[in-house]
Amino acid sequence: MKRSIYQLGGSLLLLLFVFTASAQQTASLLQFKTTTELQQFLSYSQQRIPLISAHRGGPQKGFPENALETFQHSTLFQPVIIECDISLSKDSVMVLMHDNRLDRTSTGTGLIESYTYEELRKFKLKDNDGDTTDFRIPNLDEVLRWGKNKVIFTLDVKRGVPYAKVVEAVRRCKAEASVVLITYSATQAAEVYQLAPDLMISASIQRKEDLERLNGLGIPSNRLVAFIGVKEADEALYQLLHENKILCILGTMGNLDKQAVAKGDKNYYDFVTRGADILSTDRPVEAGRMLQQYRDDNQLHSAHIKQQPVSKK
Repeated sequence: MKRSIYQLGGSLLLLLFVFTASAQQTASLLQFKTTTELQQFLSYSQQRIPLISAHRGGPQKGFPENALETFQHSTLFQPVIIECDISLSKDSVMVLMHDNRLDRTSTGTGLIESYTYEELRKFKLKDNDGDTTDFRIPNLDEVLRWGKNKVIFTLDVKRGVPYAKVVEAVRRCKAEASVVLITYSATQAAEVYQLAPDLMISASIQRKEDLERLNGLGIPSNRLVAFIGVKEADEALYQLLHENKILCILGTMGNLDKQAVAKGDKNYYDFVTRGADILSTDRPVEAGRMLQQYRDDNQLHSAHIKQQPVSKK
């Protein structure tokens, strides 16, 4: 099948973007001193800074999902929100792993809960092609300590992991100014707010009644970021959330990422133009490039975004 000149041009630009980011070895960092600064940054205004959320940390060839080294690699391309998954080891250490089983993403086999943390550390992580890397399964504390003044985390707390235990880790690592906790129901959101009223919460809001229920449970809008689902919201929902100064996370992982592959990466630019504020994507480099263009076109800047040279080992 012949490829259009536009598609070829887009591919060449992407290659140039990746090469330049890697050659310069400059990280784009998100830095906040307090939870108030984070809350204000994640509050909607016409000058809000649209960002990508790297699903499972932004895995690429040679960089596995939910790996600390992958998170570092993702900062080389754009300021980034890191979405990552928390599971529990046999001895109740919180580790980063999406699946209940080790087989797909590591050299281990069987259930995570069957191994102590020290046993889990003996396994190596695999990238999405199934190739073994030298990287190990990280624990939540080391990830939180690394991420301060580098990224925003959206922490996906897997079944069986108590929110109270996650909040304790956030407090222990003094990572409050870099964390958003993901919830899947209004009840979970209320639990998190009771545990930690200063932390930001990602809550599913796909209609007006969802926001009313969250507010009715005592959760103020200025502590919320709205996950609107894996398809675009209608104009009325975008308007409602933005009027309440709530940013909207659109999940492009899956169908919308596939549409961008088929129709062109400008789709990501258009999602933001129509009202999305954060794109949760499996294509963070391509989506990030479009969001950088959007920020440049609209002259959007933030004192919280810093460029920092990365030392070469």
